[in-house]
Amino acid sequence: MKPMARLGVGIGWRPEIAEAVERLEHLDWVEVVAENVCPGHLPESLLRLRERGVRVVPHGVSLGLGGADRPDPAKLAALGERAVALGAPLVTEHIAFVRTSSPVLEAGHLLPVPRTRDALDVLCENVRIAQDALPVPLALENIAALVSWPGEELTEARFLTELVERTGVRLLVDVANLHTNRVNRGEDPSAVLDGIPLEALAYVHVAGGVERDGVWHDTHAHPVPPVVLDVLAALRERVDPPGVLLERDDDFPPEAELAAELTRIREVVTVTGPDGTRPAAPAEAAPGAQDPEGARDADGSGGEPGARGEVALDAARTRVGIGQAALLSALVAGTPVPEGFDRQRIRVQARALAAKRASVVAKVAPELPGILGGPGPYREAFLGYARHRPMTSGYRRDALDFAEHLLIQDLPADPAARRRLTAWWRDRTGARPPGRLVRWARALTGRAA
Repeated sequence: MKPMARLGVGIGWRPEIAEAVERLEHLDWVEVVAENVCPGHLPESLLRLRERGVRVVPHGVSLGLGGADRPDPAKLAALGERAVALGAPLVTEHIAFVRTSSPVLEAGHLLPVPRTRDALDVLCENVRIAQDALPVPLALENIAALVSWPGEELTEARFLTELVERTGVRLLVDVANLHTNRVNRGEDPSAVLDGIPLEALAYVHVAGGVERDGVWHDTHAHPVPPVVLDVLAALRERVDPPGVLLERDDDFPPEAELAAELTRIREVVTVTGPDGTRPAAPAEAAPGAQDPEGARDADGSGGEPGARGEVALDAARTRVGIGQAALLSALVAGTPVPEGFDRQRIRVQARALAAKRASVVAKVAPELPGILGGPGPYREAFLGYARHRPMTSGYRRDALDFAEHLLIQDLPADPAARRRLTAWWRDRTGARPPGRLVRWARALTGRAA
């Protein structure tokens, strides 16, 4: 497998800290959430960084390559467009599922795939489809998880190793996620690092989190703790990573604190020889170069489906889809918890998904908390709405559905606030708010839209 391009030490670019990121010294590269940028209207901050020679890598969150369905061609095309617009040497995504098609449900979050032969076969084909569609190499990230699937057949290390062997995909190793899974699922980070093909490493994520009641929450809103830096050091003992990136998505600290965290990360990954110089890095692969030898099945069949064949793979998709739908429905629609799952962990995950959903809707529709009387009343109203109304599309649609749900119930109670909410909803839908008869009928049937 050809060595990846050396990226160096970077930080996740977010609009809230764009100016601070531009002022950071010794910044080699940034990563941007792919779905948050438009190729034809890139933020000025990113353009200035590129002019300085700072590389930009798009990081996707919505493909759901671990899902039972084949990847959406439109989402793949959009990710590829962003890679081209940013001049990126690669794109990255996650080993996760984010939605189901039967029933139509959106998690709004990355959920773990079962480490089974069925799930691996489905993932490998989805990865090959993505690789064929993308103009640059693809790397996939191990995710943090609160829950474990019952009846798993493979360890995390074996699952990742076979994925790389069968597809030639690169790995984005998140050391914070390795720590999360140590706390939440009892998985040893060292065993994972010892078992995966680190020659496939594209780069590394480092992030903070917090432990509550024995559960580690990968928040990206807290400082990187020493225990995560210890996992990074363990990885550095095994390989010189082509790139390391600090992730921060919320509760952004002062600029000096961000700079200090980057300094600590550099100190961990910068190892010098006896003469004080850094060992030579592997030869850099050309941006966009694919690895024809790596992208092959373990049996040498290249891009063709595995030995099980198309019929067997379709059957595997069906089985994976049934399991994922049952789990996601329990998490977002209040249906019974599938057999074998830890019910307490499912409850924790369900609350976390609802809380994230409320937070993201407040960001995409910041007027709503103000209309509803502040963050507290907004959050209470939204969580009540979300309890039995799962998201079936994106967050913007969710915000509109939430507003309509309130209007159907003649809420908010304050007439002035209700008029403001009505105007907000009409401005974005171009429709008249539901009349009293429609509101009455929908209330009887329990429909929110």
